[in-house]
Amino acid sequence: MNLTETKAWSAVLADAESNRNFSLRAAFAADPDRARRMTIEAAGWTLDYSKNIVDAKTMADLRAVAEECGLKDKIEAMFSGEHINETEDRAVLHVALRDLSGGPITDKATGKDVLPEVREVLSRMEGFANKVRSGLWTGFSGKRIRNVVNIGIGGSDLGPCMATIALASFSQRDIRFAFVSNVDATHFAETVRDMDPEETLFIVASKTFTTLETMDNANTAREWVLKRYNGNGAAVAKHFVAVSTAADEVAKFGIDTANMFGFWNWVGGRYSLPSAIGLSLMIAIGPDRFREMLGGYEAMDAHFRSAPLAENLPVTMALLGIYYNNVLGAQSHAVLPYDQYLARFPAYLQQLDMESNGKSVDKKGRRVSWQTGPIVWGEPGTNGQHAFYQLLHQGTKLVPADFIGFLRSHNPIGSHHVHLMANFFAQTEALAFGKTADEVRAEGTPEALVAHKTFEGNRPTNTLVADELTPASFGALVALYEHKVFVQGALWDVFSFDQWGVQLGKVLAKKIIPELTDGRPLSHDSSTNALIERFRAANA
Repeated sequence: MNLTETKAWSAVLADAESNRNFSLRAAFAADPDRARRMTIEAAGWTLDYSKNIVDAKTMADLRAVAEECGLKDKIEAMFSGEHINETEDRAVLHVALRDLSGGPITDKATGKDVLPEVREVLSRMEGFANKVRSGLWTGFSGKRIRNVVNIGIGGSDLGPCMATIALASFSQRDIRFAFVSNVDATHFAETVRDMDPEETLFIVASKTFTTLETMDNANTAREWVLKRYNGNGAAVAKHFVAVSTAADEVAKFGIDTANMFGFWNWVGGRYSLPSAIGLSLMIAIGPDRFREMLGGYEAMDAHFRSAPLAENLPVTMALLGIYYNNVLGAQSHAVLPYDQYLARFPAYLQQLDMESNGKSVDKKGRRVSWQTGPIVWGEPGTNGQHAFYQLLHQGTKLVPADFIGFLRSHNPIGSHHVHLMANFFAQTEALAFGKTADEVRAEGTPEALVAHKTFEGNRPTNTLVADELTPASFGALVALYEHKVFVQGALWDVFSFDQWGVQLGKVLAKKIIPELTDGRPLSHDSSTNALIERFRAANA
């Protein structure tokens, strides 16, 4: 059942009609307790959703939609190992990657507890990370590793890259961490430009060890290392490890399969950070901090699974997003972290959300008649204020936004954090309440400028606050958004854990690759043919 088939959905639509003139100014004036009633907490995070253009009845009706859609049963099906990824006939058990309670967690298709294998890989990761961090693992010439470069793409890059930046204040600073993903040679060349191959360790992350972009970059890295060692292939095993399950391909590359760290088909790439995909992060912050991160994930998992809908952070954020997306016609959602360490968090969420719920057919393969996933975007801190906030405040588009902030800074220098958080609090206030024409006039503004300086307000925001950015609060934050995406997919009745939409371009690219250089006759459309011919001419 999708949300539009529920009885409660009619009530949600009626709420929107009766609230066409809803005013946040009036709502706060009428209910001094609104902020307290619309604030919930879990796993170290506080969500204040009082500055959304909803009332208590709308929220209750949205929760009724979730109940009619069987949300609680769907949540339990995921945690219980049911094969909810039906198009690939797989369980969805990324929650097992951060289960520290003892389990078991069973893949229902096999009847197998997955936790022993998860813990075995985690233990091996810890052993390897400690060797690199301590200097026991050296390059082929005996030099200590000073550079760790993760080669991957999609979930094999966005997660560990974002997390390593986010938790940089906990990282071992005598090792440099870098990430190469783009098949554009510039990405590799500029990344290793000032590195010594004898001090560099590459982590090649590809489940099949056949991903085109990843293997192009890995082979280039291999040539770069071997050039330093005069082609001695034995050096590869000291400068490369693999996150993969393709033992034959890994060995063929020259990597010792003892240094191959696996993961499972029930882990989607965009959910794989707590798996071996997070090896670069574990080397950066150490096994103990990595486990703290897993504990943060687990705390949010437990909250999501057990909390009543009215007190459930991921469910509340998901329902608000559905209201803006499916009722009020919002096309995008902004994520605005007021912490530079979270600079890559919006990019990470783009894949998490848009690859999961960017679907136009329901679970029965029928074209949907309702909107599914929004466009997700954002920038950190006050940078956005001097870029796109003009549109948020006075533009014609409805853009719900999440503001994410921390009460304490890892870098309490001068008045920086006070100024940062003053802006953080001020922006949600300004977006919610705006400035009336009469208030503008009272400032002595000439009448010709009054309209230009008036702010309508009623621009909806969530405020997410934690005491400090730690591995635990970070893990909980990522899990919060994972579960928000799950809820929305469940109510839209789409499969959130496959990504067939990324395949077609890959297939066509493989066909075009030889055509760019071998001069064969072309059989594409006239536009593509002309572009290929132009490339041939430029590189003749």
